[in-house]
Amino acid sequence: MAAALPLLFGALTACGYGSDDTSDDSSSPAAAASAGTTTAGKLSADEVKIGYFPNLTHATALVGLKEGFFAQELGATKIKEATFNAGPAEIEALNAGSIDIGWIGPSPAINGYTKSKGTSLKIIAGSASGGVKLVVNPDKIKTLADVKGKKIATPQLGNTQDVALLNWIKSQGWKVDAQSGKGDVSVVRTDNKITPDAYKNGSIDGAWVPEPTASKLVSEGAKVLLDESDLWPNKQFVITNVIVSQKFLKEHPDVVEAVLRGSVKTNAWIKANSDKAKADANAELEKLTQKALPADILDPAWASIQVLDDPLAATAKAEADHAVSAGLLDAPQLNGIYDLAPLNKVLTAAGQPTVDAAGLGTQ
Repeated sequence: MAAALPLLFGALTACGYGSDDTSDDSSSPAAAASAGTTTAGKLSADEVKIGYFPNLTHATALVGLKEGFFAQELGATKIKEATFNAGPAEIEALNAGSIDIGWIGPSPAINGYTKSKGTSLKIIAGSASGGVKLVVNPDKIKTLADVKGKKIATPQLGNTQDVALLNWIKSQGWKVDAQSGKGDVSVVRTDNKITPDAYKNGSIDGAWVPEPTASKLVSEGAKVLLDESDLWPNKQFVITNVIVSQKFLKEHPDVVEAVLRGSVKTNAWIKANSDKAKADANAELEKLTQKALPADILDPAWASIQVLDDPLAATAKAEADHAVSAGLLDAPQLNGIYDLAPLNKVLTAAGQPTVDAAGLGTQ
């Protein structure tokens, strides 16, 4: 079973766009001015290297960089950006020192932590919840019971959505061989970029996929049968976290706190200015990928994603437990993967409630 570990935790929870590693210096005076006067004094690092995906589920990074919230908090510390398409590439960059802090899905973060035996990174904050749906061909599937006997796509064997579908299938009392995808439901592992074409040509009957792939399928005539948020307590589950190199955290805790202040301020601004934030995020996507999302895809995708500061640690642990239950991997050792002390310091200073590591925090 352990052989599936690289697949399970090597896949990002959301589909990415853009080059695997595109660097950019975004710490311009204009960026800082857009958020207000710089408040940070001299910090311990001259530069911080930040990684993220050109994806709506990384809205905190997209919007915070565009509006200058991070630059405001970092002051004279320059920001160097790098964008990635795949979780493993971002983890490799973190391990190599090419980035210091990154926005990433829970699966590659857990993979990076476990493969390094707990030495490479820490999860230091949440960033987004939701944005995953079961969308189906309404001519073939009208109710949840109709999913039995049908072909349902997921992005990759063992990725977060694949595990979620397998766990849901099990909850219905149906059986599927996790490795082959064969059983009462045919689980068809298909790259998110190919899934819309697979839907159009009839080779799949539906898909359990993240945004914006789900809304892309809806634009092709599919219907949302189930929003994964409805399966979780408070309708929340982690899809994007903030991670940091343990080395950088130890050497530059003031810089990490500054980035977290920027993240918390960005999330609050997004919630208060949703339409402007959506436009910002789409403008950044266009800049990074040369293609903006059309309104019929952007609007429903954006509406299904919730930005937050809480890493929702209990849901990440549950996702790992579901993978173990599906037979895709042996139980990972996650003790100590979270260090939420810097975030809780920032939240307390802002008069906000602190967050919990679900027993998996640094002691």
